[in-house]
Formats: sequence, structure tokens, C-alpha cells
Amino acid sequence: MTPFTVRKAQAADAVALAHLRWRFKQEDEPGPRGEEEPFIRECTEWMRVRLAGPWTAWVAEVDNEVHGHVFLNHVEKVPEPGTTADTLGYVTNFYVCPEYRGRGLGKALLEEVVRHGQQNRLDTLIVWPSERSASLYRRVGFTAPEETLELPIEPL
Repeated sequence: MTPFTVRKAQAADAVALAHLRWRFKQEDEPGPRGEEEPFIRECTEWMRVRLAGPWTAWVAEVDNEVHGHVFLNHVEKVPEPGTTADTLGYVTNFYVCPEYRGRGLGKALLEEVVRHGQQNRLDTLIVWPSERSASLYRRVGFTAPEETLELPIEPL
């Protein structure tokens, strides 16, 4: 088993996270997707700003290099009588480099998200998993919702 560490991402990780986001989307949807360098610049700035504010992320490191990540955004709910859990956690941008899959990095990242949800009294964690990642989410405890509906919005 490859030794690795999982820790909260910092603004200083933004460049590495932007490069992994590029790699993730190239793997997820192969084909022309714009130019890499402008994307890296824009994504790095987005990550720096968001990691200082509404987003929390964790990274998995091997030999002090980031090889996986997961992001979480707190989504406020309208207050409800009888409960203090008034926030959902939106889990997204979960990725482990292919050469490090199957070594526990992904599971450890998701366990950190769950632990954060418990410590911060989140009501529910939600995710739209890929076919590839769904089984891992299930192993960590995620289940299919019984009441959720969705409506993808088409631009006018």
C-alpha cells in the first residue's frame, strides 16, 4: 500500500488543483476543450478565491505531491423547526489520478468529507456521481435518494 496523507486544501494548492481539474476533465470528456494554459490560470484564481471562502477541499498527497482531491460546498437551507441541521453539503470535483486509484486515496478523501459533515452538523451530503465513482460513494455510505427530483436547465 502506497503511504499517503489527506489534508485540507489551502490557497497555496490552487495551481496543483487547477492542473488536476484539467486532467480530470480531459479524462472525463476527451476531445478539444480549449487551451490548457488559459484554463489553468483562470481555474487557479477561481480555486484561490473559493478556498478562502465558501468551499472546503481536501487533497491526497503521495511524497508531498497532490494526486487526488474532493470539494465540498455548504448550501444553506431555510430554517426548520426542531432541527439545527440547516445546511447541506454539495460534494463535487472528486478525482484521484489513475495511477493512484485502488490504493485507498479516494476512500480516505470521502471519509474526510463525511467526518467534516458530522462535525459541522450538516443535514445531508449530496453528489451526482459518475458511473465509475458510484460504487465508492456507496461503500462510504452514500445511498440513492427517495425524494429528490432534478430539472436540468436549458439556456433560453
